[in-house]
Amino acid sequence: MRRYIRRHKHHYFQYKKWKTRIIFWGGAVIVGIVAAIFALSAEFADHTFHAIYQRWPVIAFFMTPFGLLLTVYLTRRFFPGAEGSGIPQTIIAIEDKGGPSLTDRLLSIRVAIGKIFLSLIALFCGASLGREGPTVHIGAAIMYNLGKYTHLSARYMKRGLILTGGGAGVAAAFNTPLAGIMFAIEELAREFDRRSIGMILIGVILAGMTAIFIHQRNYNYYGSVPAEADLSLLWLAVIVSGVLGGLLGGGFSQLLITAGKKIRPYVKDYPYRTAFLLGLVVAVLGVLSDGQVYGTGYIEAQQIVSCTASTSCENTIGFMYPLYKLAATTATYLTGIPGGIFAPSLASGAGLGSDLSLLFPAGLATTVVLLGMVGYFSGVVQTPITAFIIVMEMVDNQDIVFALMATSLIATGASKFVCKKPIYVALAENFLATLKAGK
Repeated sequence: MRRYIRRHKHHYFQYKKWKTRIIFWGGAVIVGIVAAIFALSAEFADHTFHAIYQRWPVIAFFMTPFGLLLTVYLTRRFFPGAEGSGIPQTIIAIEDKGGPSLTDRLLSIRVAIGKIFLSLIALFCGASLGREGPTVHIGAAIMYNLGKYTHLSARYMKRGLILTGGGAGVAAAFNTPLAGIMFAIEELAREFDRRSIGMILIGVILAGMTAIFIHQRNYNYYGSVPAEADLSLLWLAVIVSGVLGGLLGGGFSQLLITAGKKIRPYVKDYPYRTAFLLGLVVAVLGVLSDGQVYGTGYIEAQQIVSCTASTSCENTIGFMYPLYKLAATTATYLTGIPGGIFAPSLASGAGLGSDLSLLFPAGLATTVVLLGMVGYFSGVVQTPITAFIIVMEMVDNQDIVFALMATSLIATGASKFVCKKPIYVALAENFLATLKAGK
C-alpha cells in the first residue's frame, strides 16, 4: 500500500505533468485577459461609430465602404488567414486537414494580432460583425503557440491546446464559462481525449472567470431579466419561436454558405471593388434602420431585452430590424474581413423575439424575446446545447431554462430543413477550397 501511494504521489508531482498543466491553465488566463481587452476595445469602437453616426448620418456612406475596403486590403496584404469568423480556421487546425504547415499559418500570433486589429477597424467603420468568433481564433492561436514554443509535441496535446483556446475564447467573450465548455465539446470537437479533458475544462473556466474579473461587471451580460413562465401560453411560444427562429437562422446560414461559393470568383478577381460595393449595402441598410444594424448588435439586443422587461421604456427597434441585421451581417461577412456572426445573430434573434412578442400577452414579452434569441441563434449554429446555455448564462433567470432548451432543440431541427450542413463545417470546407484555388 505504501509503495502504491509513493508511486502515485511521485506520478502526480512529475515535472512534465505540471509543466503541461501550467501551460494549459496559464495560457487560459492569458486568453481571458486578451479577450477582455478585445471586448472592451470592440465596445469602444462600436459606441464611437454610433456616436459619430448620430451626429452626421451621411458619414456612413463614406466610412463604411472605404473602411471595409481598407480592412480587406490590410487583411490580404499583411494578415492572410485572418479572414472571416475564425472558427472555420480553428476547426481545420483541430482536424489537421491541411497538415502542420497550414496549422502554423492559420494559428500564428501574427494572424491573432491581425484578427484583433482588423476587427476593431471594421467595427469603427460600422461593419455588422461579432468579436466572439475572432476571440475563438485568437484563443486557439495563443494556446497553440504556447504548446509549440514549450515543445509539447504529442498530437493529442496540440489538439487539446487548440480546443482549450477555442472554448476559452467563447467563455471569455460572453462571460459564460459553461457555454465555453459546451462549445468546445459540441462545435469544435466530435470526441475528447481522456488524457487532456480535465485540463481543458479547467482552462476554459479559468479564462471565463479571468474575463469576468477584468470586466468588473455582473456575470450576466443582460442583467436580471424577469421573464415569466405562464404555462398556458409558454409552450405555444416555444414552438413558434423554435420553428420560425430555426427556419430564419438556417436560412441565414445557408445564404452565407451559398453566397460565399457564388461570390468567390468575383472576390478573387475584384476584392476591393466587392468590399466597397458591399460596404455601400451595409451603409444603406444602416440608414434604413436608423443606424441600428451597425456594429455587433449588443446595444440593440440590450435595448430590446430591457425595454420588454420595463413598462417605462419605449422600444424603438423597428419591426424590420431582424431582416435588416441579417442582410447587413451577410454583406459584411462576404467581404472576407475578420469578424464573426455570434453577436449579430443574438441581436437578430432578439429582434425576431420582439416581433413575435406582439402575438402574445404583454406579460410574456420578455420571455418571447429570449426564446426568439435562442431559437434564431440555434438555427444559425445548429449547436442546441451551446446556444441555450449562452442565453441562459447571459440573463439572470432560471425559471425558463426548460423552455429555452426546448426552443433550441426545435430550432436546430427546423434549421436542418433549409441548411443541411452546420455552418462552421461548411465554411471550413469553403475556406479550404479558397486556399486551394490560390487566393
